[in-house]
Amino acid sequence: MWNLLSKLRLKKDNSSFTLKGNRQNIVVGKNTHIDSTVILNNEKGGTIEIGDNCNILENVIIATYGGNIKIGNHTSINPFCVLYGHGNLTIGNEVRIATHTVIIPANHQFKDLDTPIRLQGIERKGIKIGDNVWIGAGVNILDGVNIEKNSIIAAGAVVTKDIKKNAIVGGVPARVIKIRE
Repeated sequence: MWNLLSKLRLKKDNSSFTLKGNRQNIVVGKNTHIDSTVILNNEKGGTIEIGDNCNILENVIIATYGGNIKIGNHTSINPFCVLYGHGNLTIGNEVRIATHTVIIPANHQFKDLDTPIRLQGIERKGIKIGDNVWIGAGVNILDGVNIEKNSIIAAGAVVTKDIKKNAIVGGVPARVIKIRE
């Protein structure tokens, strides 16, 4: 985990995005661009750490919900992505995340049929995404998943299980299509 700085470091052109929560628990690296329509939200606690030379594009939502979100260097998050941090989210270096991807490190509990789902609590395992991963458009990554380095997730996939390094996966639920060699 990076050491948190006492203030948000941003270039002048990044000063107009929406920040909700504790500015002291948000760190943005050097030469990182954050579009003016992005929302960074840690109102419910947690930290957001974005590395150097990253690109966070239009209408991305990054919200901690009490967990921690760490995004490595040279990572791009394309328009309309939603990244939550409930159970902690770690994204490596050189990761490409295409438009409309949703990453949620939490899941509602639902075992009791007599209790509304909203009252049964949330399970939080966390999500880890390794270095040099390409996540295609419209992918959903669910709680408890570890995606190892050099993997590719095909557009529209729903990732519910761990992905080994160098794997190309796709489908609902995602399954291995090929291993990169």
